[in-house]
Amino acid sequence: MHWLFGDQLGPHFLRPSQDSGLTRDTPLLMIEARSVFRRRRFHRAKAHLVLSAMRHRAAELGDRVTYVQAVTYREGLETAAGDSPVTVHHPTSRAAVRLVRSLPQVTMGPARGFLVPMDDFAAWADGHGGRRLRQEDFYRWVRQGHDLLMDGDGPAGGRWNYDHDNRQPPPRDASVLPVPGPYRPREDEIDERVRHDLDRWEKDGDVSFVGRDGPRLFPASRAEARAALRRFVEHRLGAFGPYEDAMLAGDPVMSHSLLSSSLNLGLLDPAECVERAEAAWRAGDAPLSSVEGFVRQIAGWREYVWQLYWYFGEEYRHSNVLRHTTSLPRWWNDLDADDVRARCLRTVLARVRDTGWTHHIPRLMVLGSHALQRGWDPAEVTDWFHRCFVDGYDWVMVPNVVGMSQYADGGRMTTKPYTSGGAYINRMSDLCGPCAYRPGERSGEHACPYTAGYWNFLDRNRARLERNHRTARAVRGLDRLADLAELRRQERARGDAPP
Repeated sequence: MHWLFGDQLGPHFLRPSQDSGLTRDTPLLMIEARSVFRRRRFHRAKAHLVLSAMRHRAAELGDRVTYVQAVTYREGLETAAGDSPVTVHHPTSRAAVRLVRSLPQVTMGPARGFLVPMDDFAAWADGHGGRRLRQEDFYRWVRQGHDLLMDGDGPAGGRWNYDHDNRQPPPRDASVLPVPGPYRPREDEIDERVRHDLDRWEKDGDVSFVGRDGPRLFPASRAEARAALRRFVEHRLGAFGPYEDAMLAGDPVMSHSLLSSSLNLGLLDPAECVERAEAAWRAGDAPLSSVEGFVRQIAGWREYVWQLYWYFGEEYRHSNVLRHTTSLPRWWNDLDADDVRARCLRTVLARVRDTGWTHHIPRLMVLGSHALQRGWDPAEVTDWFHRCFVDGYDWVMVPNVVGMSQYADGGRMTTKPYTSGGAYINRMSDLCGPCAYRPGERSGEHACPYTAGYWNFLDRNRARLERNHRTARAVRGLDRLADLAELRRQERARGDAPP
């Protein structure tokens, strides 16, 4: 038997090869383990999507697959295979790898679903000293190795990076971006059964979820995922680049692809996504800046995060150089957006509550920035992102949150903390205008919690950040603040209350 985990659902996980032992006739095993949902309080929409995707795949595979519903993976494996030999692709989490290695009858093959083999990345990283591994260097290496957006030995268009062109604020006076909407699937009888089971589990007190579920917004089958990719490339890719960092209160998706959950479930192969986008540019159907931005997200950032998760080792998840130890407040854990006055945070937290998704800038510069400014425990923040996002997995969130969002690794992954005052949010969105707070004020009744939080963060971490060439100038600005004592007082008084 060959065992397919719930994030190994695409046809590229069944491609015959010697290293996996797979043939076209190898019987398959899928295990739906309820213990996964008992261990964490996941978003209800995420639980629904994962189970729907697994059951859709099992229905497609028919008699070739044995589908087991069990309390634990061990119990399901015993029921289906006993002591018979089982193969499996390298799982996507360290916990799953430990489980597989503890099972004597299971043989683990290489990982699939990524562009670069782990050994190749390790050799590249070791060649760069293994310490400061910059995403830009890695991205160019991947582009060259996979001949992505290349003209001979150089980058297409003569530039590797179109970030400067892809940081525009939203169009003035627009409530939504003027592009066709994203692909949305239709639920079927499998979704109905999943929802019935989740209702029953909650009613029995077996599991507890956060957030809202329904209707399903993201693909749960290969056919749906391919339709979503096709619609993005044909109708939305052109507008993606310029506004990929912008936010609008009335448009949660902008021109983003919404393909992350399909990629992370294994329904799409990253190679097919970037190759299809490149083909659109070469056919004259999308501008190079937008295509490069999309390719960078997948062949650059996604691949980089996956590789660092394994390369940095298990201890990386425990990094906490800023010594942030405050626990997440209940209102945040419960996704209680209605009690939040700050319009940007209320809007984004409500989107997470209602859909289990928001794009990368609200994640980083609204949610992550607030957690960093408040000094919340990075391990708890990482767990929250893992549980509450439909595309969140351990390998996704450990580097993204520990390294990028919370700067808990002290700069192994990024050169500076990613946080800002309200001015950035005001420039890149329409969220600040009707807000009870004013982005230009850092103290007083109308002080923006992000502006005040930014200066308090610099103040608390002055000794470290004044030695960083990218933050030293901002830290020196503390000496010019006449209201620094008031800022500190406000910080102490606010506590865990929602802003």
